[in-house]
Amino acid sequence: MDLTHLDNNNRPKMVDVSAKDETTRVAVASGKISMSQEAFDAIIKNNTKKGPVIQTAVIAAIMGVKKTSDLIPMCHPLLLSGINCDVEELPALPGFKLIVTAKLNGQTGVEMEALTGVSLGLLTIYDMVKAIDKSMVISNVQLEEKSGGKSGDFTRN
Repeated sequence: MDLTHLDNNNRPKMVDVSAKDETTRVAVASGKISMSQEAFDAIIKNNTKKGPVIQTAVIAAIMGVKKTSDLIPMCHPLLLSGINCDVEELPALPGFKLIVTAKLNGQTGVEMEALTGVSLGLLTIYDMVKAIDKSMVISNVQLEEKSGGKSGDFTRN
């Protein structure tokens, strides 16, 4: 299998996507953060010293999607057409699940953008309540589904 991010001299390169067709591409990623009951309650009650945790995490997730090409060396800068973030409360964990959907019409996919958004959003939750609970665990950051592009559709079972 040829490595697409190396040139003929084994030097890193960004893949040339100029010959690819533009298609609508959508990626959905998710991840979880588990925490103490005290930290969970503080977030739910909006009673943290650093402000509204969930709203800030959503903004961080959106920013993470938009800045992916600045953070991951071989990712293309993309003209995104939409970003959506959903947060599910998981009282039994206790914790939260963050779901990020990224969309565009273009020549390359948005999986890395969705995954980066989830990661940044969850890290923001950690940052904002680490004074209450330093033992929080971020887990299961994963691609849930993608559509569009040459490699076809994917849905996690």
